[in-house]
Amino acid sequence: MRRSVRRRRNLGVLAAVAVATSLLAACGSGQADTTTNPEGLTEITFVRSTGATFEGLYIAQEQGYFAEAGLDVDIVAGSPDTSQHIPMVLNGEADLTMGDPANHLTAISRGIPIRYVTQMQAAVADQTVTDGVLVPPGSPVRSGKDLQGKRVGVPALGGWMEMNVRYAIETDGGDPTDVQLVALPVASLQEAATKGDVDAVTLFPSFYQSALESGFTALHKGTTDFPGLPTSTVIASSEWLARNGEVADAFVTAITRGLEYANENPDAVRAVDAEYTQMDAETIANRVIPRFVPVFDEQAVTDAVNRMSAYGMLENEIDMGAVFWENAPVE
Repeated sequence: MRRSVRRRRNLGVLAAVAVATSLLAACGSGQADTTTNPEGLTEITFVRSTGATFEGLYIAQEQGYFAEAGLDVDIVAGSPDTSQHIPMVLNGEADLTMGDPANHLTAISRGIPIRYVTQMQAAVADQTVTDGVLVPPGSPVRSGKDLQGKRVGVPALGGWMEMNVRYAIETDGGDPTDVQLVALPVASLQEAATKGDVDAVTLFPSFYQSALESGFTALHKGTTDFPGLPTSTVIASSEWLARNGEVADAFVTAITRGLEYANENPDAVRAVDAEYTQMDAETIANRVIPRFVPVFDEQAVTDAVNRMSAYGMLENEIDMGAVFWENAPVE
């Protein structure tokens, strides 16, 4: 699949409001122009996530897609908390980065000048469920409504995992604002629920599958309840994109090829996992690999923004024209 999709043009700009201190400090700090290596390839730095969804980057590199697009991409492992990557594209430490789409939307709602460039993965309705809300063995919780007023462990506040919790409560007839969310390290969430420190948890691969195998019960279907919802997005600063549109275009072309290859060659994805993740060999061999989807579903993003606003997860309204880079692959 090539980018035979509509391109967005003449996007509006969201006024900067309620800008977080660290991000505000990064804005306007200046970004160096891109340089070329001795082979004439444009050098860019990409800060990736540490868990998964980044496999297409290494595949695009190994298959020569970046070089064919005229790029020399330095792939750097970032923070487990990908919201920390946002200041890096603002202050010039990185040209492009990836992370939780909800965190990116939260930053945009604060007036932070970043844009969605492309995405790595999105929710697919008929795909095996690999994330969502879980309750431990023996739990009296039978529906999302039963979580109203309860303590629910999440890997981080403000992301899709929080939205999953609130949706599970709302769709079963409860008040989605009446829940105590507890942010815990993802590796400790299952134990916290087993010990009774929290009443439920939200998990993503591969922790989700492990919890199911330990007797946990799923409530609803996680992000697959929201087909088209981006689950891993690539961003850059508006300033960098304004100066480097051709470079960004070349990157999107190359990474799209890498993601297509990943979908057709799951063993290549598992090979990247083996080298660059902390997953054990058995998990790598047996885990469900969510489909890579480089093209945004604009309506799904709009629906997510509306739901986040209704749940009180956004500080300010978002002008959807301020979300996508003008050349982002959107349908």
